[in-house]
Order: sequence, then structure tokens, then C-alpha cells
Amino acid sequence: MPRTALRRRRLGVAVLTALTLGAAAAAPAAQAQDEEPTDLITNGDFASGTSGWWTTANLTGAVADGEWCVDVPGGTANAWDAIVGQDGLPLVTGESYELRFTARASSAVSVRALVQRPVDPWPTAVEEFPVLSSEAQDFSYAFTASADWTDAQLAFQIGRHAEPWQFCLSEVQLLTGAEPPVYEPDTGPRVRVNQVGYLPDGPKRATLVTDAAGAVPWQLHDAEGTLVAQGESSPHGAEPTSGESVHVIDFSSAAATGEGFTLTADGETSYPFAIGGNPYRDLAVDAMSFYYPQRSGIAIDDAIAPGYGREAGHVDIAPNQGDGAVPCYADACDYTLDVTGGWYDAGDHGKYVVNGGISVAQLMSVYERALHAPTGDAGLLGDGTLRIPEHGDGVPDVLDEARWEMEFLLSMQVPAGEELAGMAHHKIHDENWTGLPLMPADDPQPRYLQPPSTAATLNLAAAAAQAARLFAPYDAAFAAECREAAETAWAAALAHPDVYAPDTSPAGGGPYGDSDVTDEFYWAATELYLTTGAKTYEEHLLASKLHDADSFGPGAFHWGSVAALAKLDLALVPNALPGRDEIVAQVVAGADNYLELQAASPWGLSYGSNGTFDWGSNSAVLNELVVVATAFDLTGEAQYRDGVLTGLDYILGRNALGNSYVTGYGSHDSRNMHSRWYANQLDPSLPNPPAGTLAGGPNSVTGTWDPVAQRWLTGCAPQRCYIDDIGSWATNELTINWNAPLAQIANFAAEQAGSVTATPSCEVEYRINGQWPGGFNAQILVTNTGDTPLQDVSLEWALPTGQSIVHSWSVALVQEGHTVTATDVAGGLELKPGRTFTFGFIGSKDARTAVAPASVTCSAA
Repeated sequence: MPRTALRRRRLGVAVLTALTLGAAAAAPAAQAQDEEPTDLITNGDFASGTSGWWTTANLTGAVADGEWCVDVPGGTANAWDAIVGQDGLPLVTGESYELRFTARASSAVSVRALVQRPVDPWPTAVEEFPVLSSEAQDFSYAFTASADWTDAQLAFQIGRHAEPWQFCLSEVQLLTGAEPPVYEPDTGPRVRVNQVGYLPDGPKRATLVTDAAGAVPWQLHDAEGTLVAQGESSPHGAEPTSGESVHVIDFSSAAATGEGFTLTADGETSYPFAIGGNPYRDLAVDAMSFYYPQRSGIAIDDAIAPGYGREAGHVDIAPNQGDGAVPCYADACDYTLDVTGGWYDAGDHGKYVVNGGISVAQLMSVYERALHAPTGDAGLLGDGTLRIPEHGDGVPDVLDEARWEMEFLLSMQVPAGEELAGMAHHKIHDENWTGLPLMPADDPQPRYLQPPSTAATLNLAAAAAQAARLFAPYDAAFAAECREAAETAWAAALAHPDVYAPDTSPAGGGPYGDSDVTDEFYWAATELYLTTGAKTYEEHLLASKLHDADSFGPGAFHWGSVAALAKLDLALVPNALPGRDEIVAQVVAGADNYLELQAASPWGLSYGSNGTFDWGSNSAVLNELVVVATAFDLTGEAQYRDGVLTGLDYILGRNALGNSYVTGYGSHDSRNMHSRWYANQLDPSLPNPPAGTLAGGPNSVTGTWDPVAQRWLTGCAPQRCYIDDIGSWATNELTINWNAPLAQIANFAAEQAGSVTATPSCEVEYRINGQWPGGFNAQILVTNTGDTPLQDVSLEWALPTGQSIVHSWSVALVQEGHTVTATDVAGGLELKPGRTFTFGFIGSKDARTAVAPASVTCSAA
């Protein structure tokens, strides 16, 4: 199956210079579980001074009254830049241990406490981040060893703080014979609901965890406790992805609206939720506004993103070594590039073209869908709608945000005259991994361009081609720059079709390896065809082995598998591709398969039916919903709309953990995503991720687990392989490509809140009557198909790529960006039943064949 996010991230540990303060005594052997616990620590009460302990050379201190206090310098970048430790601790596979210690600090700080092997790749048995205060506190952490180690190390990593401080330690023990730790997540009430809300005319379902064999009664109460609906559950029985026995509660017929509803069944009452209003509008804005605080190369304004203001990262101001003139790794080239800007990929400081390419494309698709889908509303995406600084420029905010990343992608292109001119460097990141937390402006690592790849080059071509058509009405020069870069990248990829990024990577960045770029060629050809209409791209599409193949498997698409993404655009964006109806049929068939899987799941979940939840599973859930949403846009059939809304329930709390995976949404939400600057779990002075941030989600692929997942999640049912902990990058990272489908689906859901209102009974026919080089003639016929006259009739549509209005007759036409509005339809008079009003215009076009818009919206009084 496709892998949704093949990244390898770990907390790197630098090689340390240690100062031995005393000879280490031999630690006693581990004892059996039924014997008295053995303390593996030597001199943990400091009765013999610091014998058995060591520190890094930058620490000095003294023992008094059984407490060891060391002075820690300020200004270090990483936690491991200052360490107190003890070596030579023997661990036995399967035995459980308890680490105990008492600690305090001269000021409130967090430190990193580890039991690990002191050799690369620094595997850990336990990793904790205690927050210290001026009062001594007792700490205790239990863990089970997963390997035999004769040389384990206890380390208190106490660096990375800006100001000098004092660390005091006492009563340190590592005891054998501990009770094995058991992770019991807070799953909340056994009635699992969408904790945000349901649409009045949409599906309203919940999942009840219960061992009851027969149906049980349920009640729906409003915020005042009034009973508004009731019924009986539908037993499902044992469900393997959750490891639980469940029932389904369907309360879709409930007509009440408001806030604070609860469902009660089997003695349990759900978290509260809303019915009605527009529960997804704020989520749509937040999911897109997530990208502004992810920006590199710009200071984040706290007035725009309250609580998230910070200094600009990687702008050549110390300690940053900056992105203004970045060389190639290992002297692979003799030039440097200014790659300032773009989005930080995830919780680290790297920037990756393949992940950036799909992320910016999906964000731009939020806007492109609004132009072409029948329920799309580009007005919701206009200038001033997001929390970004570019207000007042007349450009839709979502495109302004996309441009920040698009300009970075353009900067990654190999300059003309170089050996691989036109190709794109695969990524740029630090020489070594940095620790948590670390603000972008404080990153001291050297930065390097990694070698170009065909995959990155085609990502650049696809994203730039899409940008070219969407920015054309707003910034013709930037659109032309994007188109030129896209065509240059396409030519470079054809000349170098097999330059692959490896599956391994130098320290400091994830690999994003991909040795099959057939799908990237197909995607790039699609976007270039939709933008230019050129025959060469059409021919590539029609000849591709992917064109007629089923592209809609588990997860639909991701950064390493983009054929389905191409087909969604071919189906939705107006174009004249021969056989386009077959692509539409493929999209609808893919959506039908997802709906079939969803209907069989008591969680309303189309993903994971094979028992595997991959890294970033939440993005796979959402990308499948993007396909279902597109099927609704293409067919107008309500089953697809309802399928999207049902699938969103899982993300927002109707799941085995009773958890909303979006920060700031629901009663029990993810808040401790893996991030170097949204690190409140480690440093209370730092924030949690902003509202609208998606967690990666359950990951049942144990070979990709981090130490936190390995410690707590062994034996988990697939849906339960998740922990809201900042150390669990395998289940709880945030990334730009995971938030992108959340933005798409949240915007779709927000638009559906108003999509079933009464519409005027008018029928519109849009005819293209003639074409010539550079121009065409269009005629629009508006017919009143109802029984009453229509007043103040107006029309709105999005002009397809490359078209604009020259002049019109019998109507007033105004073009703003891509959107055309027609007023004074019927001469400003009422349009009587059965009557047709006709108007027309002359349009300009590029060299392609002019096509009609996907839909025309008619409104009237």
C-alpha cells in the first residue's frame, strides 16, 4: 500500500566531551523480579561526593548535604550541550526498572532525563522531560528494557537555556524489579462523537463502545438537558482496528439545532457537540492559517498570530548560519543558492521540495475547487480572510500563503549554465539533528543543499504550473515566472529521468526517497497541460501507463504517490483532454470504493480496513475524503457529501481513543505534537501548536516507531497506536502535507453548511459558438424553469485558465481575478416563467481550445 509519510526523524545526540569527576564503580547485576530491588546507580546519594558521576567540561559544582548542585552556563543551543551522567549500567531484556531522583533548579526550566546507550544511533530505553522549579521535587519513571545492554547510560541533559542557572540533584536510583509500566490513555466517554459538530441536514452518527450483545437505548439531550431525540443502537460486535466491541448510534433524523448537545447510552454520556450553524468555518480558517507560523525567513507577528510571535528563522543572523547562501552537501556543487523563505516542513527546521510541492498544490487546490465546484465559494477565500500579513493586496489570502512556499520552491532550481540546470535540489536542512525545544532563530547548525532529484524537479514543475494559472489574474509577471520555471523543470526531468533521492539521508533531515517517478511525470504533465493546453503534455498523459490504471488505493495519494492527485485536477478543472469522461469515471469509482469501506466500518472510516495504520494515517484518511469530495463536485450526489462529513467525524473524535486530532477543536484534543517551537510540554513558556493543527495519528507499523511509541504502545490495536506526546514523532508529528488535506476537507465541509438552501429555478446553458487564435465567442442562455417570476437575476462563474473578458452585450459583466459576475440579466427586469434571456461576450484566450466553466451559479430574489 502507499506510504503516507516515509520520514525518519529522531532526536540527535552530539558527541560529548566528558569530564570524569570520580572513578565509576561496578554496578551490581540485575535481580529477578521476585527478589529485593537492586539499585544500579553508584553513589546516588552523593555520600562519596561525585564518585561514579561525570559531567561535560562546561559544568562545575559541589556536593553539600547529599545534594549535588552544578552551575549551568547560558547560551547553549541543545539539551546535550551540558550533561550530568553515569555510565556502565546493565539492562536486561524484558525486565522493568524504575528511575527515581529528586531535583530542583534556580529558575523554572525543563531538562531531558535519559537512559540510553552512549553510542550512535543513541537508542533510548526511557526519555522524559521533567519541569523543575526552585522547590525540590521527586520524580519517578518506570520502563521495560527491550534489549540487553551492559553499557547503558543515565544522562541528565541540561543545556539549551539562554541564561545561566543552577541544577541540583539528589537521591538518584535506578531500581530493578519495578512493576511493568502500562499506558492507559484517557479515552473519555464510551459514546464517541464528532466533538465539534454536525450539520442539520447531514449524517449524525456516533460509536458506542460496549460489550452488550443486543441494542441499547440512546437519548439526545440539548444543553438544558431536554430530551430531543431517542432510539436504539445497532450492534456491530468486535471491531479489529480498535480492539473493542461497538455499536453504532444513528441520530441523523434529529431536527434540533444549537450548542451543547450530548448523547447518552449504556450509562455513558458523550462529550458535548453542536448541531447546525457552521461548525467548520473556523476550522477551515485555522487549518489554512497554520502555515503562517510555519514560515521560514520572516518574523512571525504576534499581532497577527497571537501567542506565536517569534524572531525570523534562518536569515543569516547569528547563531543561525542562514539560508541566504547555502552550499551543496559534501561539495557536490560549486555554487550557493539563496533559499530563504518557504515553510518549515514539520517539527524541525528542514525544507523539502517533494513535501513542499504536494503541500502547496493541495493548498492552492482549496482555491481552485472554490472556482470550479458547484458548492465552491471563492468569496470565503478572499483578501483578508486568513491570519497572514499580506492583507490589502487584492489577492486571495490562500494564494498569498501558497506564494510564500512557491517562491522557495523556485529558489531550489539549479541555475542555468550548471550541469543539472533546471533540476530542483531535493531538500535543504541542517548538518545534524537539533534537540527539542529550539526556536528557528536559535538553530546554530550549518545548512546544506542536498543533491537534485527527478522527483523534486517534477514536483516543482507541477506546483509551478498550477501557480501559473491561478496567479495569472493577480500577478501576470509572477505567473509567467512560474510557467517558465515549470517548463524548464519539465525539460530537465526529461533529460534526467532517473536521478533518484536515496532512502537514507545524512543526519539532520528526513530522506524522502523515491525511485519510481512515473507518477510525478504524470502529475507534472497534468498541471502543465491544464495551464498551457500544449499537445506535448496531452500526449504524455494519454501515453502514460497510469492514465487508465486504478490510482485510488488506500490513502489515495501522498508525497511519494501523486497519480490520484493529478486525476482529481483533470476531472475538476475545465479542460479539453480527449477521453476526460473516463478520468471522471475513475474518480467516482474510487470514491465509491471508499464509501463501501466506510459503510462497513462502525467508525465511519474508509481507511485501515486491511489492519494497517501507516505513519501519518490521519492525512491518509483525509486524502481519501478529498477523492470523495471531488466525486460530489462532479456528480452532485448527496451520498458523497455525506461520506465526507462522516469521515471527518473520525478526525474530530469518533474514534477508538475518543480524541480530536486537531488542536483547539473538541473537548479532548491533541496538543503535544512533535515540534521544536510548539513545545509547551517541555517548556511552559512556549505554546502548544496553533488551533487547527493536525496530529499525524495512529501508526501501527512498529518498524517506524520512536522510543516513546516503543515504550508505551507495544501490542496496541491499530487505532490505539497513538500517544499525544512531543517525543512521539512517529504518531504525533505535525507536517505541512498533513495539514493540507485538513484545509481541503474543512473548507469543503464549511461550504456544505449552506449548500442545501433553496436555489432559484433557473437553468443556465453556456455555449462557446466560435474560436479563433487568441479569442472566442460565448453565449449564455438563462431560462426560468419555475412557476413564478425571478427578480434581480445574476450569474457567477469562474473563467477557465487562460481566458478573460474583452467586451459583452445585453448584460453587465465584471471580472475580478478568476470570477465573473453578470448583473442586469433580463435587462434588469423580472424573468417570467418559461422565458429565456440570452447574452454574450467576446473573450480572449491563450493558444489552447476554449472550454466552458465547470458550473455557473444563478441567484435571484
